[in-house]
Amino acid sequence: MTTQTTTDFMEIVKGRRSIRNYDTDVKISKEEMTQILEEATLAPSSVNMQPWRFLVIDSEEGKATLAPLAKFNQVQVETSSAVIAVFGDMNAVDSIDTIYDMAVEKGLMPQEVRDRQVPAIKGFYSPEDTDTLRDSILIDSGLVSMQLMLVARAHGYDTNPIGGYEKDQIAEAFGMDKDRYLPVMLLSIGKAVDAGYPSVRLPINDITDWK
Repeated sequence: MTTQTTTDFMEIVKGRRSIRNYDTDVKISKEEMTQILEEATLAPSSVNMQPWRFLVIDSEEGKATLAPLAKFNQVQVETSSAVIAVFGDMNAVDSIDTIYDMAVEKGLMPQEVRDRQVPAIKGFYSPEDTDTLRDSILIDSGLVSMQLMLVARAHGYDTNPIGGYEKDQIAEAFGMDKDRYLPVMLLSIGKAVDAGYPSVRLPINDITDWK
């Protein structure tokens, strides 16, 4: 089932709500979810490293595994079409060769630029300096998560970003290497059954300085 899409950017941004209760009869197909994720990954990332990794939890078995790890978000887990676990890959720098080679093949980057950039990037993100890599991954994964929420709205779905879950257990619970995959957030996604709650924002003059 494909829901009605929209290209009205302001409606997408201003209409976004954190939705906790979804229509259980609406399921997002693997094909449409793939398209949503593809569009979300157009988000920027440092040196185009794309360190985000997604785990789409949409089966009964997967949700049963997730449920005890997200004790305070049971409604989202139970009613959503899926919960997307966003991870950051601490080995993401290993994909730099592939990414930059693809850019050369598509004519988007000269070979000499690729040959200069790749060693420099690998040198900057050294295995010993995990703090720098971790900080970069968290920023980039936050960017892709926000874009994913907006893309979902464009496809006619709603989301809820979830930070309250057992981050120290989720990777291993789904057979992933907990030392490699850094949990960032969960995103429930589905067709909302209510409008959610509007919220207020601080005035720009209270949070912005002009020099």
